[in-house]
Amino acid sequence: MFMAPDPGLFRLRVSLRAVLGIGLAVTLSELAGLSLPASITGGLAALLALFTVGDPTVRGQALTTALLPVVGLPVLALATALHGMPPLRDGTWLAVIFCGVYARRWGPRGHALGIFAFMMFFTTQFLHAVPGQLPQLYAALALSLAASSVVRFGAWCIERRTPLPAAPAPAPLDGRGLARPATRQAFQATAACAFALSAGQLLSHDRWYWAVGTAWWIFVNTASRGETLIRGFRRVVGTVTGIVAGLLIAVPLHGAPAPTAALVAVCVFGIFYTAAPSYSWMMFFVTVMAGLLYGLLGVLHPGLLGLRLAETGVGALGAALAVALILPITTHAVTDRWVGRALHAVHGCTAAAARRLAGDDRADPAPRAAELEALLGRVRMALAPLVHPLNPMRARKARARQVLALLDDCAREARGLAAVAADPDASHDARLTAACRRVETAVETLVGAVPERALTAHQAAQGHHPGAEQALAHLHGLERALVALATPLRGSRLMSA
Repeated sequence: MFMAPDPGLFRLRVSLRAVLGIGLAVTLSELAGLSLPASITGGLAALLALFTVGDPTVRGQALTTALLPVVGLPVLALATALHGMPPLRDGTWLAVIFCGVYARRWGPRGHALGIFAFMMFFTTQFLHAVPGQLPQLYAALALSLAASSVVRFGAWCIERRTPLPAAPAPAPLDGRGLARPATRQAFQATAACAFALSAGQLLSHDRWYWAVGTAWWIFVNTASRGETLIRGFRRVVGTVTGIVAGLLIAVPLHGAPAPTAALVAVCVFGIFYTAAPSYSWMMFFVTVMAGLLYGLLGVLHPGLLGLRLAETGVGALGAALAVALILPITTHAVTDRWVGRALHAVHGCTAAAARRLAGDDRADPAPRAAELEALLGRVRMALAPLVHPLNPMRARKARARQVLALLDDCAREARGLAAVAADPDASHDARLTAACRRVETAVETLVGAVPERALTAHQAAQGHHPGAEQALAHLHGLERALVALATPLRGSRLMSA
């Protein structure tokens, strides 16, 4: 949590902004005289707006935020209206779950709107909301989204000066219909939540929705069977540790408003700050915050925290069964595509740097190097099941670690090459042409033909120039790493179903 890199302190600033935005939303709800359940609904809406909206541009983020009430308000009305009709309520929620996951095929906007719709249904179960509370819930949601938007897009718009870290688009499986990951995951998540709903109700008629929430969130930001299973394991770990902290912190407070509010702010910061590097730590803070909110509602006791653990286990089991039995997406299929895209990014960075050094001022390798960093993050996520300490397949684990290490080497050399190319005094050297072509050949050996050539023969200058020595060193490093990658990638199947 503390050692993970945070370039430009981006995570720190986003986390502090979240505390400010959510704090303002809840404060305005309280000043408006809204009820405690309404204020909690508003706070959760602000949290979701700040946490899930991830469009690449500020304008896109603003549009997605404006669309949140379009899906949230009808779902709130539907969920409260069905409160006293369990069979119809359960079937409707499963339909919302299917549509919410399927919406991910439309990118970050569909992803955010799907999560918001699910969580509005979840919130009504959490608060046991009824139709009579709907006007206050609507008011709190509208007020909180407005307050969080003022902070995000007005008072503290970090993204206007610091672009969001590049988020690579999904690497879909070939084909349509059931070959599309979003479609498969929609069926998987719906089946997992149906199991969690049924089993959760056997454990508790009042808190069964925890199991459904667990099953849902395990499928968020995962693409393969292995990723989903690891995410489920980490969710259970975070919940267990959060329950222990809740017994030590939340229970003794007995819902005291001032310290509870301060600790909820700490939890909000922890959720945002740890979400990227550690799902277990994020779930720790989510669990502690849930305990604090139950303390405010006056229903917290040790048995309730134990029930949360049991419901979490049921939800995780449902997710595991769904990804194993229903239209599974194998780790091998997903990882092959991410590794291939990372290698194409290596070549793209090399080609752009070579053209820049050859005198083409329009060529810029920096974006390609940033794309490679983002893709490597996705490769690490895809390979997480294989490098996990509990993975018993040692040979496959060793190969996965070797791939990650060599790709890290490629990223380091690509960053260095981009830095050299950005130097206006760096000059082209005839040896760069041969070195770039060797990198190109190494990439083609691994993934096939590449879309662009690094340099053509007429671009190559003659003679040796001292300014190119650093570029050559980085190119030689790239070549060595790519050649070494051939062994784990082609010598045996790195991933398996």
